[in-house]
Amino acid sequence: MTVVDHPSVDPDGPVAVLANPTAGRGRHRSLLAPLISRLAVAGREVRLLEAHSAEQAETVCHAAVAGGVAALVAVGGDGTVHRALQAVAGTSIPFGPIPAGTGNDFATDTGYPTDPLAAAEVIAGALHDGRSRPVDLARLTGPTGPPRWYGAVLAAGFDAIVNERANRMRWPRGPRRYDLAILVELARLRPRRYKLRLDGEPYELDAVLVAVGNCPSYGGGMRICPDADPADGLLDVVVGGRLDRRTLIRVKPSIYQGTHLRHPLVSSYRVRTVELAAEGITTYADGERSLDLPVTVTAVPGALRLLR
Repeated sequence: MTVVDHPSVDPDGPVAVLANPTAGRGRHRSLLAPLISRLAVAGREVRLLEAHSAEQAETVCHAAVAGGVAALVAVGGDGTVHRALQAVAGTSIPFGPIPAGTGNDFATDTGYPTDPLAAAEVIAGALHDGRSRPVDLARLTGPTGPPRWYGAVLAAGFDAIVNERANRMRWPRGPRRYDLAILVELARLRPRRYKLRLDGEPYELDAVLVAVGNCPSYGGGMRICPDADPADGLLDVVVGGRLDRRTLIRVKPSIYQGTHLRHPLVSSYRVRTVELAAEGITTYADGERSLDLPVTVTAVPGALRLLR
């Protein structure tokens, strides 16, 4: 698939910075000023984008890109990165993620330091030298509406169902809500019938877990697609078949090491395009609520230029 290059880089434009002050439960809030100072060392004007919701974050990023910027930088976790990617995907405008969230999988999997200030130094150096490198993104489309982009992993099974329940819950607050959602969905666990088409080849199977990875990790370091490479032009599809509750609980910890692929009920495929359908599943891309199934996911080589 050819990347459509919309806005081009304005070499004299500012560096736009999208910052999520609540990322990582606010623990990096005090770092914003020094982060901006490090980026300004590159000799560029730095323009802070204000956003008070996920939707507004996408709007201000699109406006900044359309208005002419030299680069876009996202300070936050995978959710903040996801919103910024919608504006720069398929363009030549370089992008830099500064990991300051609860989950920083895309930044980590594409080689940035885990320390936010160190990541800002890498990005500032790339800005100063005019250096960027291409990486792949995944393009997500449904029967209606515009396409979405993601950088890390699309969850379309048990983890997506847990996220959906947690987002509907009003109590308890914080991480305990997610823990409770896991318990509720474990009690309701059942395999669902999935229809997949992998590079045109049809499959029909029962599964409890389906993930489509451009990068290896999601959920703050869970290596669900451990062999995924965001520079190979391919997607890794991992399917956990008819896992019962006890087996899923036993397999889940091994995902952090990526050794779950050894389990006989777990399968992995490497493809360019995935068509995925099942009843009653809302997908989560980069940890953010995305499209309802059915969807088509396509690997787009070089869809993003990283400031590295």
